[in-house]
Amino acid sequence: MGTKSTARGARRRTIIATAGSLAIVGALALAGCSSSGESTDTGDAGLTFMNQSRGQEAALTKLAQQYTEKTGVKVAIETPGPVDYLPKLQAKAQSRAMPDIYSSFDASQMAPFYKAGWATDLSAELNAGWSKNFSPAVLRMSTFQEGNNLGVKPGIYSVHWETQTYGFLINPALTGISAKKPPATTTEFIDTLAAKGAKFSIAASQTPNIIQGLASNWLTDAEIEATLNGKSSWKQDGWRNAFQFLLDLKRAGVLANDSIPGGQDDHPNVESSFFTKQMGAIFDAAPGIAVGLRTNPEFGDYFSIGLPKAPGSAHDPRSPGIPGKGAVINPRGDHPKEALAFVKWLTEPEQQAVFAKTARILPSHPELLAGADIPSQLVGFAAGVKNMQIMSTTFTPDVITAIKAESQRLVLGETTVDQALTTIQAAQDRTS
Repeated sequence: MGTKSTARGARRRTIIATAGSLAIVGALALAGCSSSGESTDTGDAGLTFMNQSRGQEAALTKLAQQYTEKTGVKVAIETPGPVDYLPKLQAKAQSRAMPDIYSSFDASQMAPFYKAGWATDLSAELNAGWSKNFSPAVLRMSTFQEGNNLGVKPGIYSVHWETQTYGFLINPALTGISAKKPPATTTEFIDTLAAKGAKFSIAASQTPNIIQGLASNWLTDAEIEATLNGKSSWKQDGWRNAFQFLLDLKRAGVLANDSIPGGQDDHPNVESSFFTKQMGAIFDAAPGIAVGLRTNPEFGDYFSIGLPKAPGSAHDPRSPGIPGKGAVINPRGDHPKEALAFVKWLTEPEQQAVFAKTARILPSHPELLAGADIPSQLVGFAAGVKNMQIMSTTFTPDVITAIKAESQRLVLGETTVDQALTTIQAAQDRTS
């Protein structure tokens, strides 16, 4: 089970739920679990696929049409978009009308559906040879291990045709930063922005991801995982230094509007500000490149970089790694065997290549990932795959909520780093 995002993430994008909204998901999904005969009547439509990502909609629709021509099986694609996706999936669980296939993203958000029986454990199929279509890293990040902190039965409930990493998107015209010689350290990054009068933005929903990435300057993957599992303290210097970066941005005057935007559309708004050339740099995930293609297809003079090394760090920084776009199969639908066959076909190298080219995503097939013709804007994100964090745990919903809130309060001067860590530790203790 991957780190998240928060996704996901996370995932096009990883949506980070509040603890309250997650509770709603759990209630609705569990309500479905207690009912009998919860199959989906797809009628003449054949298979139904509820897709979370607008970035892959064109590729998915094209492939669904090809599959129908090849097999005669019709596939209806519904794409409510990243903001409306989770509420609509909740409603379908409540009415016991779940689709045959649906998108998977942030593990903490999908866990209630998995626990309620709305997802097929694909472990046996993967062990029987299907696993060759995915990198070992993506499979490991998709696996719920025994005793996982989300309480999901061990297994693999989703498969993914995308690999996702995080980093910065840079507009060289606004920042003066060159792709040939990007900042070597976080201090150099901030100083360069300040000297140019350029601004940086990050959405509150993405703060868990940047904090986890920055903390890897001082913490190993095992140490990060121990914290997420409640076995190590959030008050370690690695976490403290990660939050300090947010304060450093604010104090240098490069944090846009001196704040971290929140709300349901926070990350889409941050991305829009970058792709409409209003923002010099943002924190984003690899799927943001597809968002840019839709938002402003004429704008291509930008690039991605991984998180810079922090002064005094003990390790090279490593992006959180998550399985990106993918699918979950509903075992209670009318067509689970047909749904499995379609999803298997989607993950074959030929179809993954269509996703990679049309949706501009990093594939998960080992050979494609190693030899794909990566668009220049994705090069920085692709480089992050080599040493990305791979672990079998993720943030709990309470911790996600705490990190988001404390990050915003920190830059507004309403709390200190130590106070923020105390609050996050309390959230961790409630769920560990």
